[in-house]
Amino acid sequence: MSGNRQDEVITFLGSPAPHGGAEPDHVETHGAHVFLAGDTALKVKKAVHFDYLDYTGLETRETMLRRELELNRPAAPQIYRDVVPVTRDGDDLVLDGDGEPVEWVLRMQRFPKENELSELAARGALTDDLADSLGHEIAAYHDTAPRREGNGAARIEAILDELDTAFAEMQGALGPDRPAAFSRRARAAFDRAAPLLDTRATDGQLRRCHGDLHLRNLVLIDGRPVLFDALEFDEELGTCDVLYDLAFLVMDLLNRGLSRPANIVLNAWLYAHEGRQDAGLAALPLFLALRAGIRAMVTVQAGGGDAQRVRDEAQGYLDTALQALQETGPRLVAVGGLSGTGKSTLARQLAPGIGRPPGAVHLRSDLERKALAGVAPSDPLPKDSYTGAAARAVYTRLSDRARYLLATGQSVLLDATFLSPDERHGAARLAQDLSVPFTGLWLDAPLDTLTRRVTARRGDASDADAEVVRAQTEKETGPVDWHRIDASRGIEEMTQAAQGLLGPGSKS
Repeated sequence: MSGNRQDEVITFLGSPAPHGGAEPDHVETHGAHVFLAGDTALKVKKAVHFDYLDYTGLETRETMLRRELELNRPAAPQIYRDVVPVTRDGDDLVLDGDGEPVEWVLRMQRFPKENELSELAARGALTDDLADSLGHEIAAYHDTAPRREGNGAARIEAILDELDTAFAEMQGALGPDRPAAFSRRARAAFDRAAPLLDTRATDGQLRRCHGDLHLRNLVLIDGRPVLFDALEFDEELGTCDVLYDLAFLVMDLLNRGLSRPANIVLNAWLYAHEGRQDAGLAALPLFLALRAGIRAMVTVQAGGGDAQRVRDEAQGYLDTALQALQETGPRLVAVGGLSGTGKSTLARQLAPGIGRPPGAVHLRSDLERKALAGVAPSDPLPKDSYTGAAARAVYTRLSDRARYLLATGQSVLLDATFLSPDERHGAARLAQDLSVPFTGLWLDAPLDTLTRRVTARRGDASDADAEVVRAQTEKETGPVDWHRIDASRGIEEMTQAAQGLLGPGSKS
């Protein structure tokens, strides 16, 4: 059943009969019909033929639905149920009947639309905790994604070629300046990143990924983000570097003006990989730009009734791409102070506005200590874990990761107590060795404020308590060469003070 012959099935699925008598909602996309009723969603592939897919054959539509089920059920078992036929029973059609199939349907568990992360983002409900959880969920997804063989640079170069060809025919919508600047900067970024892309492919970072990882394909179920609707119609398009897969989501957030969750997602993803992905960030500006360029192309190709809206949206994507490709040198920022001064809170405020999009990588000593110990961030460590040797190991790890990251062009924000002059001098020497700007910020607050804050903590990576704070005050003199900030004030005042010290371009 294809072409207009599929209309009979669409009419049937749009009626109450296969939905227990309920009137379904009908959602139509470029490649599918989805019918929603009660707690069930039924999806049918359209019998259409585009340049990049051909669903005109019934067997192909069945194959693609089964592939969609296979790809998505491991990550979203709460959503994906089964593939069933629409069969003919005399003159009538029946869902999941015994006759010969005339169409195939993917049966799914329906979820509230307001739980889609695009909807949460639109109403300002994409919290820090959710963004952090999202980064960890995606990291786990990538860790289990099947590895693929291939040439990393050739795949990216093919995308650049496709965009150049497409943009040449879109100057009416995009204008001549943005595509030309995009091509020039993206080609330069590709030339620099090409050897790294091949190395990453050889090292196992080329995988069968989600392929369409943006906010509309993420949903909150039982309090945790779930990935769904992975790209199923083209194995080549679905095969990519894991960082390129993540870059779609980071770009989507940046394009919506959500730099803070974009920064938190990236930091969580990097932390989950324990530094194994740090060197790959040299390719992140290119990956972000390509994802934005593709969205600009698709926006123009899809068109729509409002030509001005299409132009504005497509040009906005290219602006996001050009911002990602803008040459912004890395810098190293360190935030120090006693436990309870609010270092991590301030660091999270500052990180999105430091360096190139989506901001600085935030390296927190409390998290790195837990990673070294092999425990979860919220798991407390015994007091005998806090020895001088353990502290040196943590600061060595911070320094090593910062060195790798800065070498990729990514700015770094170090978040630790930095009680020792050697620790503070070490951060400054690292910046000097790499010829990058360094700023040290020292937070001060009265003892009673610090003890009150650490006593009130719940579920935090820091194990410091009032006893620890009192011990710190006995040996801390504070640096004379770092900028001091009054940490007894509110976080907004602290942030403004810190941004003023960091200079232009540091606002998130």
